Amino acid sequence: MVVMGRSGVDVYPLQVGVGLEDVETFGKFLGGSAANVAVAAARLGHSSALVTGVGDDPFGRFVRRALRDLGVDDRFVVVDPAHPTPVTFCEIFPPDDFPLYFYRRPTAPDLQIRPEDLDTAAIRDAGLFWATVTGLSEEPSRSAHHAAWEARGRRRHTVLDLDYRPVFWASREEATEQVRAALPHVTVAVGNREECEVAVGETDPDRAADALLDAGVELAIVKQGPRGVLGKTRTERVVVPPTPVEVVNGLGAGDAFGGSLCHGLLTGLPLEQLLRNANAAGAIVASRLECSTAMPTAAEIDASVTASLEGTRV
Repeated sequence: MVVMGRSGVDVYPLQVGVGLEDVETFGKFLGGSAANVAVAAARLGHSSALVTGVGDDPFGRFVRRALRDLGVDDRFVVVDPAHPTPVTFCEIFPPDDFPLYFYRRPTAPDLQIRPEDLDTAAIRDAGLFWATVTGLSEEPSRSAHHAAWEARGRRRHTVLDLDYRPVFWASREEATEQVRAALPHVTVAVGNREECEVAVGETDPDRAADALLDAGVELAIVKQGPRGVLGKTRTERVVVPPTPVEVVNGLGAGDAFGGSLCHGLLTGLPLEQLLRNANAAGAIVASRLECSTAMPTAAEIDASVTASLEGTRV
């Protein structure tokens, strides 16, 4: 599989419940949503490569080394001599407050990927191609994404993570325009209710899923927070409850969900099992401090799903 999008360095405080101004020690981790998804899929046994950009700097070298150490092919990583590798700081206030501070200005190397940087044959032939909405926020990355989708020709599985982050966009309206232009090129779309509203103007999960299907996708997945997750095709509708967990750091849970989703699509899991596994993967990472290095194994996911089902039956 091939993943395209953000990479960088996550700098996480090692003190929980403390503002950055008072934090004394930090941990450095591989970060970026696309990088995390690629790692999560590799942890589950898949051949995974990342299309991204890094700076010609020590953090860029760290990103490439960390990718390799975590089982991700880095041959499609472009080294950008003009822009530094992005760094992201966060604050950790469990259970549901995790402010992010992105240092990606004036732009980031992953948004400078050009169509001519792509190995379109590798993208075309991959069993799965994953991209995120953030990659549509600037040129030349936007054109590169459309070149990748043109190479794919809507081959299964072509996935779009609706991953809308306002800080990366000039306006919400621009994001809506770009997402709607992208949806006809993909077969799977996944996002939460706010992201679905940006994409198709709907927050009701069923209406959002239907609108995504009408836009051309074959599988729409809508995350509903405490109400679980909805998966919908033209012929099937599945709702899976959330996996209970004591949250340490909610950042990265969505990327673990994404990596497990890729695994389910590539191995042909039934939709309900696919969603249960993805929920469990996200919950496992939410119970840990870091993101990329916290991605679960298949055995951990299976154990979590089993425990959750046994708890449901009690």
